Amino acid sequence: MPWDKDGKNNGPWGKGSFTPPPKKPENQNELDELIQKSRERFKDVFQQGGNYTPFGILLIIGIILFGWLASGFYIVDAKEEAVVMRFGKFHRSATPGLHYRFPFPVEKIIKIPVTTVNSVQVGLRTVGNTYREVPQESLMLTGDENIVDISFEVQWRIDDVKNFVFKVRDPESTVKSVAESAMREVIGRTPIASALAEGKSVIQSEAQKLLQDTLDNYEAGIEIVALQLRKVDPPGAVIDSFRDVQTARADMERARNEAETYRNDILPRARGDAERILQDAEAYKNEVVARAQGESQRFLSVYDKYKDAKDVTKKRIYLETMEQVLSGMNKIVVDTSSKSGVVPYLPLNDIKRAPKAAAQPAPQPAAQ
Repeated sequence: MPWDKDGKNNGPWGKGSFTPPPKKPENQNELDELIQKSRERFKDVFQQGGNYTPFGILLIIGIILFGWLASGFYIVDAKEEAVVMRFGKFHRSATPGLHYRFPFPVEKIIKIPVTTVNSVQVGLRTVGNTYREVPQESLMLTGDENIVDISFEVQWRIDDVKNFVFKVRDPESTVKSVAESAMREVIGRTPIASALAEGKSVIQSEAQKLLQDTLDNYEAGIEIVALQLRKVDPPGAVIDSFRDVQTARADMERARNEAETYRNDILPRARGDAERILQDAEAYKNEVVARAQGESQRFLSVYDKYKDAKDVTKKRIYLETMEQVLSGMNKIVVDTSSKSGVVPYLPLNDIKRAPKAAAQPAPQPAAQ
């Protein structure tokens, strides 16, 4: 073989480098020999004259059967529960751990995540940090024939894997439809004022109970963990008008409360005044009647005395009458029978006032 001056073989197909074939390692030769011997032994055991021996056939069947049976081992995770079906029919359920089943097609397993809490939204759809409203789900009719825009979220988990697998075809769609129906029923018997204010907690609890009862009636194997209202508002097209109506109702309620407060204040006072007037009139009546009875009794007693001593009684009556008449008048006594020309003058009123004036201390002279 010619070589060029550079030590490269040009060869019959032109210039090119020549690389000698690599040498096989000694252990590679041993491996090839081992494989060849194994083939010969396999032929000796399984084949005679080009046909498989009965022992070989049984051994192959045994290996295949062992592999098929060994494929029946499976592991259920801690968060899962498995349903084992035998020929498509429920046979048993499997808890977390290592288990065995007859391989396919005798038995089949379905692993269900029973600890996962799933959620379904009604009236809105959340996409990332944004959400969009679904009016055909959120608009509902209240008990007083008003429209309310309501959206909520339902959280649920699997409670019975057997019923969940065999009784429900589409669990998420079922929970959503039943939740919307239950909420419409609860809202349909609730006034809008209660739905927008203090009745939200009652709506949540009643809708959750109704939803759970319906799913239990369906034997869906689903437990409702929570039902939470996201939004309860009037429809967007009339929300301003609705707020004006609510404000007017609040003013009406305030005016009614003020009137009720005034009524509660004035009525007891009027009743008290009326009762006082009645009591005063009753006391005046009793007083007048008692006085009249006393006067009549006194008159009768005077009349009895008058029958016994007429002159004395007349004089006494005259004096008492004059006493009453003259008690409040200024009295001056003048004796006109005097013949000396001097008119006796007796000012009785001044005599009565003199002791009172004498009782007062005389004013002290001012100090010099």
